[in-house]
Amino acid sequence: MESLNVVDHMNQRPVTFDTEMTVAEAVERLLQSRQTGGPVIDGHNKVIGFLSEQDCIVRMIESSYYREQVAHVKDIMRTEVIAVKPNLSVLELAQRMMTEKPKVYPIVDDDGLLLGTINRSAILNAIDLHLRDGYRKGT
Repeated sequence: MESLNVVDHMNQRPVTFDTEMTVAEAVERLLQSRQTGGPVIDGHNKVIGFLSEQDCIVRMIESSYYREQVAHVKDIMRTEVIAVKPNLSVLELAQRMMTEKPKVYPIVDDDGLLLGTINRSAILNAIDLHLRDGYRKGT
């Protein structure tokens, strides 16, 4: 049967940011990775924030309207990050996603170090694989 732990369905190469990166650099990284957001990490790979496309869009609109100076990731990142542990069940996370807002969750170890990320598409795919496996065994 297909594993239902988030670690087995995570993106092992998520887009990441550091606090001193400019928003323009972060946007470029988002566009190249085709990911909707990612964790902000410190020099030790510890998750200290999160940056999404929406955060960047808001800042870019404000910057163009007010002709502001260059902003950095630390100026717009969210510092309250909802991260999950690698052994969390995909089904449990799917249930949490019904009430929590994040579309992408960092997966961290017990020290808060980044292992990967998991998004809604990966959750949907994992559940689909699980259901398919169940149908095969039932026939």
